[in-house]
Amino acid sequence: MADLAVARQTVAALQAEIDRIEGRGAVIAAARSDTAWQKCQETADPVLPLGITEVDERLQGGLPSAGLVELRSERLSGAGAASGFALAVFALMQARLEAKGGHGRLIWIADAMAGREAGLPYAAGLEDFGLQPESLLYAASDHLEETLWLTETALGSGAFSAAILEICGNPRHFGLTESRRLHLRAREACVPLFLVRQGGEEEASSALLRLNVVSAPCGLRALADGSRLEASLGHPAFRLAVEKSHHAIPAEFELEWNPDDRQFFRPASHAAAVPVPAGPAHSGAGVSASADGSHRPQALGSVLAFDRAS
Repeated sequence: MADLAVARQTVAALQAEIDRIEGRGAVIAAARSDTAWQKCQETADPVLPLGITEVDERLQGGLPSAGLVELRSERLSGAGAASGFALAVFALMQARLEAKGGHGRLIWIADAMAGREAGLPYAAGLEDFGLQPESLLYAASDHLEETLWLTETALGSGAFSAAILEICGNPRHFGLTESRRLHLRAREACVPLFLVRQGGEEEASSALLRLNVVSAPCGLRALADGSRLEASLGHPAFRLAVEKSHHAIPAEFELEWNPDDRQFFRPASHAAAVPVPAGPAHSGAGVSASADGSHRPQALGSVLAFDRAS
C-alpha cells in the first residue's frame, strides 16, 4: 500500500510539472474547481438559440454558448457551408449583442492548408453576409502547433466573444487531448469555439455538439404577385445533421440565413412553387429569319500582314 501511495504521488507530481511546462495549469485548475464555469452560467445564457422554435427544441435550447462546437464538412468542396454557418451564428450573436448596446468580436484562426484549400475571408463578401469586417480578426499559421497555441491564447485573452478554428481533414497531432484543452479554455473564457473541420472524417473529440454541415437548396423566392419562384438565387441555405451531442435529439434539418435581418429561418416549402419555364433563359426574339440571309454571320475580309515595327 505504501508503494502504491508513493507511485500515485509521483504520477501527480509529474502531471503537475507537465501542466506547468505546457502552461495549462490555470485551465486544469479552473476545470477542477469549476468556479469559472459556474460564473459563466450565472452571467451568460447557457445556449445560443437559433431563433427557430422547432430547431431549438431539438438542440435542447440551441448551440452551446461556451465550449467546443464542431462543424464538419465531408468534402473540401463544401467548405463554404461549414465556415458560412459558423459566420452566420456569429452574426446572429453580434446582432443580439448590439441590441443590448454591446459589440461582438470574432477571431478566425486557420492552419495554412485550410486557407489554401477552402479559401480566405473576403471583406466585401462578409459585409454582404451580414457581418462587419472590422469586427473579425483572421490569423493563419503554417504549423498546427502554432495554430493551437494561438487559439488557446486568443481564448484566454478575453478580447473576443467567439472564435473559429479551421483545420483541414484529420491532422495527426490534433486529437482528443488537444480538443479537450481547447474546450476547457473556451469554457473558462465563457465563449463558443467553433471547430470547422473541412473535408474531415468523424473523429472522437471533446466537442459538446458536432454537426455535419452541407449546402442546401434555397427556398422559394417571393414574387410581386404573391407567388413564389423555385430554382432561383436566394439566401444561403444549410442542411445540418446532429452527429454527436450530450443533450440534442438526433435530427436533420435545413436552415436559411437572411443577411439583411441577420436571422435564421426555415426554407419556404416547394409545394406551391411556380415552375420555371422550359428552354433557355434568353431565347431571342420570336421573328423569322431575314430573307436575304443578313442574319447569318458575315464572312471575314482579307487579312493584311504588317511589317514588324522593330
